[in-house]
Amino acid sequence: MNNFGGINWLELTVLGAGLGTRANRPVWLQEMFGLRTRRERSMQGRGSSTRARRWRAIDGDDESENDDDGSDKEEEYETDSDFIPEDEDFEGPRSDEQTSQENEITLKDHPLGVKLRCRTAASHASCRFGKVQPGEPVNALLMVAGREMNVTGKSNFSRAEQCHMGSKYLPLHGGKVIDQMNSRAYTGQFSADGSVFVAGFQDQRIKIYNVEQGWKVQKDIICRNLRWTVTDTALSPDQRFLVYASINPIVHLVNVGNESGGVQSLANITDIHEGLDLSVDPDVDSMFGIWSLQFSHDGREIVAGANDKSIYVYDMEAQRTTSRVVAHSDDVNAVVFADNSCNVIYSGSDDSKCKVWDRRCFSQRGKAAGILEGHLEGITDLDTFGDGQYFISNSKDQTLKLWDVRKMTSHAPRSQKIPTLGWDYRWGDYPARGKNLKHPYDVSIMTYTGHRVLKTLIRCYFSPAYTTGQKYIYTGSADGMVYIFDVVTGKLVSRLRSHRGPVRDVSWHPTQPMLVTSSWDGQITKWVYSPEEVVHRPPVSFYDDEESF
Repeated sequence: MNNFGGINWLELTVLGAGLGTRANRPVWLQEMFGLRTRRERSMQGRGSSTRARRWRAIDGDDESENDDDGSDKEEEYETDSDFIPEDEDFEGPRSDEQTSQENEITLKDHPLGVKLRCRTAASHASCRFGKVQPGEPVNALLMVAGREMNVTGKSNFSRAEQCHMGSKYLPLHGGKVIDQMNSRAYTGQFSADGSVFVAGFQDQRIKIYNVEQGWKVQKDIICRNLRWTVTDTALSPDQRFLVYASINPIVHLVNVGNESGGVQSLANITDIHEGLDLSVDPDVDSMFGIWSLQFSHDGREIVAGANDKSIYVYDMEAQRTTSRVVAHSDDVNAVVFADNSCNVIYSGSDDSKCKVWDRRCFSQRGKAAGILEGHLEGITDLDTFGDGQYFISNSKDQTLKLWDVRKMTSHAPRSQKIPTLGWDYRWGDYPARGKNLKHPYDVSIMTYTGHRVLKTLIRCYFSPAYTTGQKYIYTGSADGMVYIFDVVTGKLVSRLRSHRGPVRDVSWHPTQPMLVTSSWDGQITKWVYSPEEVVHRPPVSFYDDEESF
């Protein structure tokens, strides 16, 4: 039986089940959880403490509860809902205090803010036991104690309470190196069930790790016909196939399993790497590169964004491109399906615009359903909330924005000039004057700042719905760190420092407090929730080649 701070949970469970009513709860149990002090116990008999009266109210004394007018302003209840970054030299986001307050007010009562609070809210009984109002954060230790005493009458946490608990134990500890390569890591993502992890490297390598078997290499893929690097990878929903892309119009399909009997997968020697030509007319010599790709929810299609300003939809059964739309005026760096229906696609481009596409209107119009403006520089990545309404975007203007598609417009307004810097993110730092520039038609509902989007297409994501209720947003950064933001408040929750090169990709395990970073220093690094874990990291070097993507 596990102990928590010297407390035997079996003993607690028996006590909680045998007591029956809160009025009979032993005083030592209250004091053990910090719910009441010895001084309050002595004052309770005299009835001279507001705090003691509140405890009597929780224990079932309705008269005391009515006598409490809530005027005690000096009392503060401790909760663990706020995280303090571990770095002593921590600095907050670049945005000024007034902007942060405006953002918080904007999203606080927004439907998304309400939805996130519902997803991570403690039950009324847990709030009462924790001495807070419904909707306010409850101390995690109090919630566990309340569950053991069955204060809700359901013998378990609700789904929202599970997310409430999971969102408190974040993977902020460790920085354990899983693998070290002599090449930049460009991609790294968990599968939908978290059983495997796929990492793509610049030296034509893709490694598939079996997470459940101690991160053993399940398959080591030597890629075919790459130009520069692996730009993106995607697993099919059934996790049988992997597609990988590069700066050419052909993506390759390879089997995830080891049907050849070995770990190494050499293209067209030990395994067949089937080429899928995304060109609309294969007979016409066309050259373009793929920056982003994703499987549809049913695995029948692939959507891709390319450097010829276009979005491609490839039918896996027909083995041909069924749709091509010239979507933007510059490279399409990111595409993602809005939800599981796969009828709506979001795209982000170097023209600094995010667009919404309804596939049911492709053939009739070939025109975006709407445009969302607010970024001053190119978009590097997108991620969807999954409900068809909200998504986030990372940008070279050093901001991460949250969007509500209901604010989209049918065309881009042009009555005011949009400020530009004429700056290339690959070669230098973001100009200082750009920090004070604002887009005149910004329709985003929240802006998050503090990270650095330089040298490469830094990616961003919502935290998992299963464990955190998508309460957080996280992103890599060119300074070698991972930044985690609170969606509603916009505050920087924590920074994870481990790498000496840009962290291009980062992935949060769907069901465990585990986060894995993929960096240009060649490292694949794991972060977990384990404050006692101490890891000694080997020295790493920073790669600084002539070109960056």
